[in-house]
Amino acid sequence: MTATSRLRLRLSEPVDGASLATYRAIFGALMLVATLRFFAHGWIAEYYEEPAHFFTYDGFSWVKPWPAPGMYVHFAAMGVLATLVMLGIRPRASAAGFGVLFAYAHLIDKTNYLNHYFLVIWLCLLLACLPRAAFSSTVPRWALYAMRAQVGVVYVFGGIAKLKYDWLVDAQPMKIWLAANSDFPVIGPLFEQPFLAYAFSWAGALFDLSIVPLLLYRRTRLAAYGLVVLFHLTTARLFHLGMFPWIMLASSLLFLPPDWPRRWLRRPATPTASPARAAPRWLGVFLALQVLVPLRHLLYPGDVCWTEQGFRFSWHVMVMEKNGSVVYRVREPSTGRRWEVVPTEYVTRYQARMASAQPDMILQLAHIIADDFRARGVVEPEVRADAFVSLNGRRRARLVDPDTDLARESSSLLPAPWILPRPAR
Repeated sequence: MTATSRLRLRLSEPVDGASLATYRAIFGALMLVATLRFFAHGWIAEYYEEPAHFFTYDGFSWVKPWPAPGMYVHFAAMGVLATLVMLGIRPRASAAGFGVLFAYAHLIDKTNYLNHYFLVIWLCLLLACLPRAAFSSTVPRWALYAMRAQVGVVYVFGGIAKLKYDWLVDAQPMKIWLAANSDFPVIGPLFEQPFLAYAFSWAGALFDLSIVPLLLYRRTRLAAYGLVVLFHLTTARLFHLGMFPWIMLASSLLFLPPDWPRRWLRRPATPTASPARAAPRWLGVFLALQVLVPLRHLLYPGDVCWTEQGFRFSWHVMVMEKNGSVVYRVREPSTGRRWEVVPTEYVTRYQARMASAQPDMILQLAHIIADDFRARGVVEPEVRADAFVSLNGRRRARLVDPDTDLARESSSLLPAPWILPRPAR
């Protein structure tokens, strides 16, 4: 038997389905909480009803908010589907439905992009496509490994993203974030000390890069999960990361032995064996995407945190503190008339704050402004931007070429020549 054949045979072996079934229930509960948070915090109105314009993703300009009160119905349906996932009622179809509705809601406006939103979509896809896991039956080993791989890439690429001068040598942006927590009980004053920022930065990088092997190795697994709990509870308390720490806490349980829920509940009965199933071909495509998508930023010149070309969907988790300001200058070539435009004339304050530091959103807003001026009778308006950005506490510098007419530039997968390089340190 060849090595490939032995690997295929091992991957198709049945393992206890209790771990996957328990994870599915916890994941459904977390998604229900995440959905209810949108109602409780008023985010549905803030993100989908108040804005007059949205920053759409390339190829998804057709994704629009439903007319009021449609988005409330949309999120209510998400809550129902999350509950079904939690209770194990038609779990695969429910996970697929939740994933579709979740993806639709968060494709409406890239202003609201968060790394863990992308993770949720992938997890829903896997839960919908993998064999159904039940507490009383088995699943093929590859199903568990696929879930572990999805969680593992978040940690690994998150660690790789931290191997930067700013993070390791300057301890930025950790110095900024810790200083903002100087009112933390008892130890708050220590957060203003540089040595602690370096300790947190190096510890964060080492944790992300080492935690997957430590979770996979039997002798270090329990201690490693203890580190997971400590790490994510600390970051949740200090940095207000929403649902991300809780999703990772739950997802890291997948690295424990497949029968851990049965042992914990002291139910040692052997689960009913399900028919062996070979790993499907789509699994290879899935794994390839998990590696290639986070690496695509290497195709672009410059610092990815500055240009943000290839930044999204690449697990650059907590690696920068970036803020900026932008003012647009509009000119009508035929008459020489000029106007100065600030973003809040077209988008909400939150949208303006997020757009001011992200080149592709600056470009999109330039097109929104150009379309508006054309509708007002201005012939072929030129739109230029004075955009200044501070990255990781450094002095503000121009982000885009102020002489480029952004109304003539189009969004592209190619490097954008109108994005200026990051200034030398």
